[in-house]
Amino acid sequence: MWWVIWILTALLALFSCLDVWYFLRTAVVILQAWFRPPVFDVTAEQTFPGRVTPRDIDMCHMNNARYLRECDFARMSLYTRNGVFKALRALGASVVVGATTIRYRRSLCIGEGYELRSRIVTWNDKAFFLEQRFVSTKDGLVCAVMYCQQNIIRSSPDKVMQHLCKRKVECPEFPEDLQHWVNFISASSQALRAESGLDEKNK
Repeated sequence: MWWVIWILTALLALFSCLDVWYFLRTAVVILQAWFRPPVFDVTAEQTFPGRVTPRDIDMCHMNNARYLRECDFARMSLYTRNGVFKALRALGASVVVGATTIRYRRSLCIGEGYELRSRIVTWNDKAFFLEQRFVSTKDGLVCAVMYCQQNIIRSSPDKVMQHLCKRKVECPEFPEDLQHWVNFISASSQALRAESGLDEKNK
């Protein structure tokens, strides 16, 4: 009897201190992607299915923060299937979100299914830039669009692509709307550096 109490206490402490469901779902997403056929075109669009559950909603539609969380899972699946995670491990590198922006076009309601379509659009010397679209399976409408800057730590996107493709890969041109967003990020970074005095310290 006491061991049951200890287990329940340990589980209560674990669920109180950590977002256990996030880590469990991460494991499930990566395992599912691992057993699906690999995608050899690194920039190919991949589809990640989803449905709005009662845990996702506020006011009967999907909570704004849940979109970003779902994008996390979709990127994990994307990088597992196209080999980016494998390349990062081989290069001793890692990836971290540097910036995101999302545009909401129409609410996803409780019970509504959607496809989360993710692709690497382009890259520069420091980061990959991805587009992720929430497309309703009900009517095909793009309900939300997110851009994500994924910074590569201890390596570069060029090295990742060379490792995957075994050759030098030309970087696709930046679409106009994405270039505007990148310019905003750069301007914001410069303004914050100036505000904190980092530019003066580096002179």
